[in-house]
This record gives sequence, C-alpha cells and structure tokens, in this order.
Amino acid sequence: MSLRADLAKIAQLVPDGVRVLDIGCGEGELMDVLRRERHVDARGLEIDPELVERCVSRGLSVVQGDADRDLADYPDAAFDVAILSQTLQTAQRPDYMLDQLLRIGRTAFVSFPNFAYWKMRVSLLVLGRMPVTRHLPVSWYETANIHHVTVEDFRLLLAAKGVTVEGCWFFAGGREIGGANANWRAEHAVFRLSR
Repeated sequence: MSLRADLAKIAQLVPDGVRVLDIGCGEGELMDVLRRERHVDARGLEIDPELVERCVSRGLSVVQGDADRDLADYPDAAFDVAILSQTLQTAQRPDYMLDQLLRIGRTAFVSFPNFAYWKMRVSLLVLGRMPVTRHLPVSWYETANIHHVTVEDFRLLLAAKGVTVEGCWFFAGGREIGGANANWRAEHAVFRLSR
C-alpha cells in the first residue's frame, strides 16, 4: 500500500527510533510504515471505533478518543513527534489543538487541505458551490471539515502563537511542488513545527 503524498513526506522526515503519536491515525497506514521502516514506538488516537478496530487487528497500538478533548490527558513532552494529518480542519478549536500538539510532542507535523487551492477557487467562482475534489470527496453537508484553512491562514496562526516552522512542503496532484505561491498552487500542505 502506498502512502498519500503528505504521509509519505512525514514518514521520510520522522527520525528512526523515536516515540510518535499519530492523532487521527485512520487505518494506521502511516503508523505501520513508521513502525516497520523507521523502528519507531508508534501510538495512535482515532475517533472512529471501526478504524481503531482495524488498527488493533493489524497489531498497532491505537486507542479510541476525541482529539478535541483527550489530548489534554497526555503529559507534557510524552512523545518526540506528534502528527496531525488532514485532521486540523475537523477540530473544534484548531488553535488549541496546535497548542496541545506542541505540548505533548517535541516536534509536530501538521498536514491539511489548502482551501485556497486554485481549483477550489475556480469551482467556487464558476459553479458557486463548495467544491467536491479527490481529497474532499463529499458534499459540504457530509464533510467532517468545520474550519476551512489556507496556507496563509495557517502561517498567520503560527506567527501569532510564536511557533517555529522547521520546514514546510506543498503538494498538488499527488506530487510535491515548490513553495512559491503555495497559497494558491498547493492542494495540501505539511508543516514541521516546534516551540
């Protein structure tokens, strides 16, 4: 199974042998790769009980929980790396979730769909409706997304919180693209963060 582009980049960047918490881990694809190829101590937190069951049946250490509420229960610096992939936009308060990530992990990776991506802009302009795309395949009323974030919105939040950006990577069409004009060119983004 090949990883989604943002997950593959994160897997490439996570150091060998570290402690990792994957928040919103889904079926555990990233955790499995990190465990096998990077020899990490990978743990997961997932809200969907069916996905938790799939992870556990694959031998992954995953608990069911709601990141909006349950991250507060983890001790400070409990993990070397905290990962939040394609989940930030589903959080009740993304700013608080970011604080929790950087409290429990020495480094955090955050990936999210960029709602300023040019194809989304064109779809809104031409059709006048929220777009349905390969990465956002359901109508607006079915999506778990409650906050639409852009690359620039995220950069402003990081600056306001005094968060250090250790690196950022941008993707379109499943390929990594350069960072120039990423706010409109990138379909989704990955940021490596620390305090």
